[in-house]
Amino acid sequence: MAEERGAEEGDFLLFPFSLADLNLLLCFHADPVIPKEKSCKIVAQLPPMSSSEGKERILPVKRPDSGGSYQLAIRRVKLLVNHFSVNFNNDGLIRHYDIEIKADGLNGKVKKAHLSMIREQLFSSDPRSFPLEKTAYDGEKNIFSAIRLPEGKFTVEFSEAEDSKPVLYTITIQLVSELKLRKLKEYLMGNVNSNPRDILQGMDLVIKQNPSRKMISVGRSFYRADRQTDLGRAIVAAEGFQQSLKPTSQGLSLCLDYSVLSLRKKMPVIDFLEEHIPNFSMETFAKMRRQVEDALKKLKVTVTHRKTKQKYTIESLSDRNTQDICFQFQVDDQAPKMVMLVDYFKEKYGKEIRHKKIPCLELNKVKGKNQVPMEFCVLIEGQRYPKENLDNYSAKRLKQMSLPAPYERRERISDMVKSRDGPCGGLFLQNFEMQVDTNMTTVEGRVIPPPTLKLGGRNAITVNKERCQWNLVGNRVVDGKTVDRWAIADFTSNERFDRLKPNIFIPRFIERCQNLGIQINDHPLYETARMTEFSSANKLQQRIEGIKKQLGGQLQILLCVMSRKDDGYKTLKWLCETKLGVVTQCCLSSHANEAKDQYLANLAMKMNSKLGGSNTELNEKLQRFENESHVMFVGADVNHPKSHDASSPSIAAVVATVNWPGANRYAARVRPQAHRKEKILNFGDMCLDLIQTYARINKAKPQRIVVFRDGVSEGQFDMVLNEELMDLKRAIAVEKNYNPTITLIVARKRHQTRLFPGNRESGGSNGNVFPGTVVDKKIVHPFEFDFFLCSHHGSLGTSKPTHYHVLWDEHRFTSDQLQKLIYDLCFTFARCTKSVSLVPPVYYADLVAYRGRMYAETLLPENLMDESFYRLHVELEDVMYFV
Repeated sequence: MAEERGAEEGDFLLFPFSLADLNLLLCFHADPVIPKEKSCKIVAQLPPMSSSEGKERILPVKRPDSGGSYQLAIRRVKLLVNHFSVNFNNDGLIRHYDIEIKADGLNGKVKKAHLSMIREQLFSSDPRSFPLEKTAYDGEKNIFSAIRLPEGKFTVEFSEAEDSKPVLYTITIQLVSELKLRKLKEYLMGNVNSNPRDILQGMDLVIKQNPSRKMISVGRSFYRADRQTDLGRAIVAAEGFQQSLKPTSQGLSLCLDYSVLSLRKKMPVIDFLEEHIPNFSMETFAKMRRQVEDALKKLKVTVTHRKTKQKYTIESLSDRNTQDICFQFQVDDQAPKMVMLVDYFKEKYGKEIRHKKIPCLELNKVKGKNQVPMEFCVLIEGQRYPKENLDNYSAKRLKQMSLPAPYERRERISDMVKSRDGPCGGLFLQNFEMQVDTNMTTVEGRVIPPPTLKLGGRNAITVNKERCQWNLVGNRVVDGKTVDRWAIADFTSNERFDRLKPNIFIPRFIERCQNLGIQINDHPLYETARMTEFSSANKLQQRIEGIKKQLGGQLQILLCVMSRKDDGYKTLKWLCETKLGVVTQCCLSSHANEAKDQYLANLAMKMNSKLGGSNTELNEKLQRFENESHVMFVGADVNHPKSHDASSPSIAAVVATVNWPGANRYAARVRPQAHRKEKILNFGDMCLDLIQTYARINKAKPQRIVVFRDGVSEGQFDMVLNEELMDLKRAIAVEKNYNPTITLIVARKRHQTRLFPGNRESGGSNGNVFPGTVVDKKIVHPFEFDFFLCSHHGSLGTSKPTHYHVLWDEHRFTSDQLQKLIYDLCFTFARCTKSVSLVPPVYYADLVAYRGRMYAETLLPENLMDESFYRLHVELEDVMYFV
């Protein structure tokens, strides 16, 4: 490990980059704008040599102070957090073994489902040498043990079924390393910078052993078989928890949160079909074949006609019905003969097949076909059912269960931690000399005051402190755009129900816009159309081009009224935003006809933002940048295809502010990249494009850049810091005499940490913590710069804070400055009159990435990786078309 050393102000930190990279990396040390009183001691953080790169890696910056001060807070609050302190023997040892399982005489990998059973068979045959409750197995290559295990090669005979020949497996166990828990203790105390991931991996596996044996495992979560609610159609909502082990300022913590997931029932396949598919029957099977195949494909089953632990995957339905299937069968050395499947099951297994006039299931098999009658197949437990496929009632019920009130969630979490089936049950923790405190962590938090805001025609308005929202009734937006040329495309004119009432909606909408200070032409072009046009890209294009032509090609915005949600919406957006250069705003006729004031105001605010207007602005400049002339905030995110999609590209999006000091108008760039690739491959180029856009609009480049990155786990921090950041710096190096300072922050919502008021005074009337609640002690990283901020009012369920983690900081923010800056930014989101839960650059990047995903799902492109397909029309490059 490289030697650590301190560095006084002005020192350079030596990293093995090229000279050009080094100059870029360290340019901020000579920054004359930062006052000396704000300088901080910088520690050279030299991580271990990367074997893949052959050079040192940069580590995240350390916390600049002891956390935020109470002087700036409007109140102190006592909180409970779902972190449970984990004690361990500092002088303890965990042995890490590599286990390799091979089938003698057979090529290829052993099925993952078999690995655990084979390993368990070995351990059960010699419990003295291989005690199960003193080892933790990850189901593949790693075993962590509290004691020394025998090493070498061992043989086990294993049969997947009673009627199958046993196969001889050779198990090789080899010690990889002895993990000294003292290293973890040193890391938690901040004495070393290198994260002992191998130790944390082992301990995390140990703490998951008990629930993984006694509960239903789905991904990294665990669900109880006895806590399931029937949602109908053979789907249940299962209650359980997610957990993770975290190094924190108070030591090692178990973070555990309540979770609900929709699962398919464990039941016979035919029973599932009868319950899941409306009006299903054996008599109408042929007509419903497509629905049956869609419902069953890729599901896992066990079979009942033979005794086996084997799990199979349904690949498809057989081409022929069961009674018509025959195959070649050979007994010993006799000549092969054709056998009817019905006869084979009767002779071989003594099973009379009842449902002969329906297809069999084609189950996965290494060689040949594996056709099994449906009546002998049972769905295994724990198979996730996509929530987007639920009907309205079931989706609503699942959402209700997923959003318990804060006190209910807190009780459920506590019950699960203490449960015999939970992480603290069994003997695993005791055998590894670990102990979990089953009481939630208590921590003192601070509530940051909300900013004062600026609306049109008023100096400043005060925000409601408990709900953090403001009212537009009687108020105007800061900068309302003039809308002279706009049109309404009414796609509901031929609908039987939900037809737009233009005589009600249009005048009320125009009146609401004008009251908000948006000067809008009260005689828009109104054109009727049909919802069926959404099924044809050509018809949509003809419609929109015709509207543009009627307005002389000068269409500012097109309001599209739809009677229902339709997949053609994706095509409409792609056409208008990439080919035609038309800003669109869609709405449903059912909402438009009600013409409620709040709805009309929201619609007007979205349109104003898309046209370059400004709805709300901060009354004061943002913290740390009060005296700066040009600052840019960047948001970046990657949207990945759904889990069942194995080929579609991931979509990278980068947004950036183009105005200062308002910092509330954004431009966006979107590009496709390799399937499920999280690293933004063109991050530097996309950011440089946005910097040049800022310069074109403002006649000056931003000298301060703050980047917010979304969607990455802690394990990907190194990639963001050492690859994406370096790519940005290399791109900027192309610009002569341009060296902006950069801060890089990861914003994470996908974590399990929850904050609960510790007493009545520490939370709002609905039991949630106050907006502006920030925590930067005890539950945060031992020494890196991170904090939890709950910036929104939680009206449903339990508020979830955002976790902000600073990876790189050339602006030398204090905790107070950065927390206040981010909180204030959360009041600048264009679509609503309240603070939002996520800093807007990230929120917008997420919207843009999702819009790019919509483009890909139009099914129009032949090549989904063609960047030109996603390139915005020049008229929309600098506007917020995505809000």
